Amino acid sequence: MTEPMQKKVKVPEGNSLEQLKATNTVVVADTGDFESIARFTPQDATTNPSLILAAAKKDDYKQLIENAIAYAKEKGGSIEQQTEAAIDKLLVEFGRAILNVVPGRVSTEVDARLSFDKDATVKKALEIIELYEKEGISRERVLIKIASTWEGIQAAKELESKHDIHVNLTLLFSFVQAVAAAEANVTLISPFVGRILDWYKASTGETYTAETDPGVISVKRIYNYYKKHGYKTIVMGASFRNTGEIRALAGVDFLTISPALLDELITSVEPVPRILDPESAAAKGDEKVSYLNDESNFRLHLNDDAMATEKLSEGIRKFSADIVTLYELVGAKLRNSDA
Repeated sequence: MTEPMQKKVKVPEGNSLEQLKATNTVVVADTGDFESIARFTPQDATTNPSLILAAAKKDDYKQLIENAIAYAKEKGGSIEQQTEAAIDKLLVEFGRAILNVVPGRVSTEVDARLSFDKDATVKKALEIIELYEKEGISRERVLIKIASTWEGIQAAKELESKHDIHVNLTLLFSFVQAVAAAEANVTLISPFVGRILDWYKASTGETYTAETDPGVISVKRIYNYYKKHGYKTIVMGASFRNTGEIRALAGVDFLTISPALLDELITSVEPVPRILDPESAAAKGDEKVSYLNDESNFRLHLNDDAMATEKLSEGIRKFSADIVTLYELVGAKLRNSDA
């Protein structure tokens, strides 16, 4: 694999990224482009179908696709079966390469088209973990990403409790989803800060500061609730539009940040004071509620949140479209290799 040219940038001491890490926030790189992240020294990395698709189109990662196609052809079956096998292998190939860069975990996403099928989600998660373990990678180093639908949360509960597989519940936009996720004892949730902001800006026409940002406020509420009631589920803010949102959440458990915003932080010396901490959270958290074992109540409260309902549906559609495009790309390569 050819090494991409890295832009030489002077990194100031005491930069904003260093300050963020000093607030007890674990920094996670949000990318499939593992060649670009080493200099940020993140603990973990997250991927999704959109990020993998973008990375797979780069010449630098041609070998990973070839490895996946060779695996699928050896496995055999119809072209559809080979394509699915190649996609699973490609996700794991990217994950394995990322784990050579980060010391912690990588998040690998289940096909978003399975978001409303609990059993199919569990089956696919088990298949992905099996592929990782065949590569000598422990399931302790992998987070299976699943959309935070009712079915996805139930699948996450089963994976965590019965199979000791760690889950990252993604496309999370509401307090209801967060409560059910914590009750399911999932390892980690990814509330989407920027996409919440997008919806409110489009709906209200207003402008927001980092402190009034609805996405930031949502994550703070979830964090405070978890700490008040002793939930161990990690809160990882995701999908940021600017570094102001990131600074406003300094002290939250984890933040997954794109390379572009990591670049802004590492070249800035703007102060990053700690905003969130477990001690003060206890006084601010909501009183305890429950949704995990009451499907109709979960769906009713989620439906009452127009933003969360719309953004969850939109996110599943977008990730589904990108996984379909990835299938088409890999399927075409499989067919051409037989020509």
